[in-house]
Amino acid sequence: MKRYDILIVGGGIAGASLGARLAPSMRVLLVEAEDLCGRHSTGRSVAFWQGSLGGDNPARRLSLLSKPMFDAHWPGSEAPLLRRRGALHLSQAEGEQVEGADAQTGDDALVAIDRATLDRMVAGLREQWTGAWFEPSCADIEVAAFHTACLTAIRRAGGDVRTDSALLDARRSGDGWLARTSAGEIDAGVLVNAAGGWADQVAERAGLPPIGLEPRRRTVVQLRVGRTGLRDLPLVTDLHASFYFKGEGDNVVWVSPLDESLVEPCNAAPEEIDVAMAIDRFERAVDWPVEAVERKWAGLRSFAPSRAMQFGFDPLDPRFFWCAGQGGMGIQTAPAASLLCATLISGEALPPELAGIDPTDFAPRKSA
Repeated sequence: MKRYDILIVGGGIAGASLGARLAPSMRVLLVEAEDLCGRHSTGRSVAFWQGSLGGDNPARRLSLLSKPMFDAHWPGSEAPLLRRRGALHLSQAEGEQVEGADAQTGDDALVAIDRATLDRMVAGLREQWTGAWFEPSCADIEVAAFHTACLTAIRRAGGDVRTDSALLDARRSGDGWLARTSAGEIDAGVLVNAAGGWADQVAERAGLPPIGLEPRRRTVVQLRVGRTGLRDLPLVTDLHASFYFKGEGDNVVWVSPLDESLVEPCNAAPEEIDVAMAIDRFERAVDWPVEAVERKWAGLRSFAPSRAMQFGFDPLDPRFFWCAGQGGMGIQTAPAASLLCATLISGEALPPELAGIDPTDFAPRKSA
């Protein structure tokens, strides 16, 4: 039986990006229960990089530190990973602020615009919007290219990726783990739990108590509307209170009602009430006629009780590492988050690229 230094459970962006960091210096195996990696969250994300997302919290700092890594095509993507779109944070009262906006400067700075300027940028907005904050650096993330680059980096460095390989159980053996999967047994030094909505189940299968992760469903609807020229429309949101929409085609938009319905870990599917809510909130925001629902889907976003991302060795077992609870910011923080996790696993000092990050902010089982 081949001995691995690191066994990563979960093939979404969390596990894939961490594997890309570790594989050049360690023997890495990533296992994924599904027939392809990233099926439930990563592959269904309407991912965008937005510097203001998250307000004033540690996850947002990881996001800001990830931007130059995306710009550098980490971890070796041939294609650019960001496509600038810009974001409009609609306001209904003079003085409404985007939380944490004052911390963004230079290219990431937000600009206050009045209603007349807003109308020139997005025609047809309802009368309740008095103005907006424009965030020019907001960009679409090329998720498929990013995820593929991470998986490719693992394999290129000599690591292994196995699909159709669900973790059944794991037990401590000497200085590591003997894990039993649906594809056979694995001997590994460190077990990394990057299983997203299933992370608590993975912990229990390794003999550890869960930390109370909550998978929550997020819905997206693709609408064909009676308006053209929308492909490069900015991301439009009411300060992330109840909706966002963005252009996806000439007369097509993607709309989310920002739902967070608590569910069991599953192959999430959209509920009709959430689809209806998305359409209603869209129609209340803008006067574009909805002609058809062309697609609808849902994904999972998982949160710890404290809402803090869970990165670090479990205090109950120094060989069990959590990389979970990323909520809705897992993709846009992945470059810096994976560097943080890889550094913690290796026991090295934090590199300059993570300046200002305190690992204790992400410590597993830490109370709010």
